[in-house]
Amino acid sequence: MTRSRAIGAALGRRGIELLILLFGISTLLFFLLRLSGDPAAVLAGDEADPETVALIAARYGLDQPLGVQYLRYLGSVLTLDFGNSLRSQTDALALVMERLGSTLLMAGLALVVTALVAVPLGAWIGARPDAGSRHAVNGIVFVIQGIPGYIVGLLLIQLFVVELRWLGSIGNAGPLSWILPAVTLASFLAPKMVRVIAANTSEAMAEDYIRTARATGASDWTLLLRHALPNALLGATALIGTQFAFLMSGSLITEVIFAWPGFGALLIASVERLDFPVVQAAVFVIAILVSLVNAVTDVAFSLIDPRLKGATA
Repeated sequence: MTRSRAIGAALGRRGIELLILLFGISTLLFFLLRLSGDPAAVLAGDEADPETVALIAARYGLDQPLGVQYLRYLGSVLTLDFGNSLRSQTDALALVMERLGSTLLMAGLALVVTALVAVPLGAWIGARPDAGSRHAVNGIVFVIQGIPGYIVGLLLIQLFVVELRWLGSIGNAGPLSWILPAVTLASFLAPKMVRVIAANTSEAMAEDYIRTARATGASDWTLLLRHALPNALLGATALIGTQFAFLMSGSLITEVIFAWPGFGALLIASVERLDFPVVQAAVFVIAILVSLVNAVTDVAFSLIDPRLKGATA
C-alpha cells in the first residue's frame, strides 16, 4: 500500500468513527440533558405558575413526547440547525462559533508553551539516563503532573497578579493577558510531553544506529538533535492527538478562572441554565474538533514517520 493510500484509508476510518461518535454523543447528550431538569421551569423562574411554565414549554416544543423531540433533534444535528439559545434567542451554533476563536487561541498558545518547555527538557532528561539531575527533574515533573489545572491557575493569579502585579488575569485584553491562561493550560500537557520525549530519547540513544554514528565521530549534540530527537518527537505528535480532548476539557475550567471569552465558559454557563441548544451545539463542535485533530495527527504521523517512507503498493 502506498503512503497516499494509507493516508486515505486512515482518513476514511476517521470519517466513519466521526459519524459513529457524533451519533453516540448526540443521543447520550439529548437524554442526559432531559434528565438534568426542566428548562421551561428555569426560564419561567421560581415564582412562575404552572400555566406560564406550560406556555414556555409549548413555545420551545418541550411539551411534545420525548420521541418526537429526539427525532427533531437528530434532524437538527444533520442540518446543523440547533435552534436559538433559550436565553439570548441568538442562533446557538453561531453563538458557539463566535467564541471558538478565543478557545483555539488559548489552546494554540498552550501547545506553543508546551513545546518550548517539553522538547528541550525532555531531550535533556532522555540524553542523561544516569544523571542524578535527571531523577530530580523527573520527580518535579511527576509532582506537577498531579496538580489540578485550576490549582495552577489560582497560584499563578495569586503570585503574578495579586502579589507582584505584573500581569492582568481577567479576559482577553491583549498579549499580556494570554500568558497566565496559556501557562495554566500547558501545565496539563507539558509534564506528559516531557516524560514521553524523555523516554523516547533515552530509548533512541541506546539504539545500534546511535552507537554506529558515535563510532564515526559524531558529537553528542549531533546524535541528539539529528538522530534521537526526531524519533522521540513521533511519540509527542501522537500524544497531542490523543490528549487534545483532555486539553479542551481543561480549557473549560481555565476559561472560567480567567474569565476568558471562549466557548468553554459559554458551555458551562449554558449547562447551569439548562440552555439545551447551546450545550448541544458546543458539544457537537468539540466532537468535530477532536476528530479533526486526531485525523490531522494520523496524517502527520504518516508523513514524518521514517518507517513509512519505504511503503510500497
